Amino acid sequence: MCAPDGRAGACASASDTSDADEGLFHVKAEGGSSGGSYQADDAGSLDVAALTARLLRTDRISGARRAAPEALRAVNAARRQVEPSHALHYEALAELLQVAAWILFDAEQHRLSHVLNHQALKVSRRLPGERRSIELLVRSVLCLQQAHLGRPNNSLHISSAVLAGQDLPERVAAIFYVREARAYAQLRQRKEALRSLSAAEELLGNGPSDRDPSWAWWFDRTEFTGHRGLTLADLGDLEAAASHLHDATATSEAPAYRSLFSTELAATLARAGAWRDADAWLSPLVEIVPQMGSVRSLNSLMRATRIIDRGRSVPRGLRDTARHLAELLHQQDVRLVTGPGIYAFDSPGMGGARRGALPASRTALAVP
Repeated sequence: MCAPDGRAGACASASDTSDADEGLFHVKAEGGSSGGSYQADDAGSLDVAALTARLLRTDRISGARRAAPEALRAVNAARRQVEPSHALHYEALAELLQVAAWILFDAEQHRLSHVLNHQALKVSRRLPGERRSIELLVRSVLCLQQAHLGRPNNSLHISSAVLAGQDLPERVAAIFYVREARAYAQLRQRKEALRSLSAAEELLGNGPSDRDPSWAWWFDRTEFTGHRGLTLADLGDLEAAASHLHDATATSEAPAYRSLFSTELAATLARAGAWRDADAWLSPLVEIVPQMGSVRSLNSLMRATRIIDRGRSVPRGLRDTARHLAELLHQQDVRLVTGPGIYAFDSPGMGGARRGALPASRTALAVP
């Protein structure tokens, strides 16, 4: 991961907190220190672009679970050692903050992610208009985070404002139509959700454009298919959702965060009472839990185990698999924060999960 005018007010008004106004770049792990540091080179400067590239590589291969501590160290190193003097410096800082915010979002460290996203917005507003593309990416992640935390009205406010106010590149518009669709689905506005999905699919079908920003590389057909599955699951179309989520898991060499499509498929099959399919899908996932890098994916698996545990007429073999998986997830420090849908995870070096701070999920994948 790595928007273009200065009208981020709609985004800020939907999700601002006082935390977003903390001193620029000063962040600590929730419950602990950021640990470690990056050293400047002999000239006393820090290559922020190189730090960002390293974070992206770690996140893509190993996931947010392992990239989160490195993200915090990188941001704090930039705060201490970088003195922005022109647009290129501000652009590099905005990209670093955005990447770190994305990683912390996928690590379920939402307060810190929120702070860094808003700091990225502040920095991006110091750029000339033609270099503010990063602002749109920040807003798209804020949409995603608001929906993930069960705040679809906030997510819809951000996405609809972006779509209404700008002449967007087609791929970027498709991203925001997908965000809009998910928010509508969580609000049970079926017609609007399907209409937004159709708009996104049509735009994506037009292929790449010279106007597409470089950061939009990740929004491909597979990404769209996975989010279509998530949206249909929110609408209760479980069979169709499972089909699309399955298709989204078929690609190899996918970024680590896309394990979410596999884990949400397991939860969707469990919700549908498709016990045989759920067992066939869950059993291989048990083997890869220790290597799974997306904390959102780990929490999704925990939700699946709770659905199975509360289910009726669940085959003994599947119930045993789910209990074994739950024990394994607890060994990985996946912990219930509040409500049936949201968990926190102690990422290595993050200093512990913050309890009681996140709202329960309102998505349809929460345990009934």
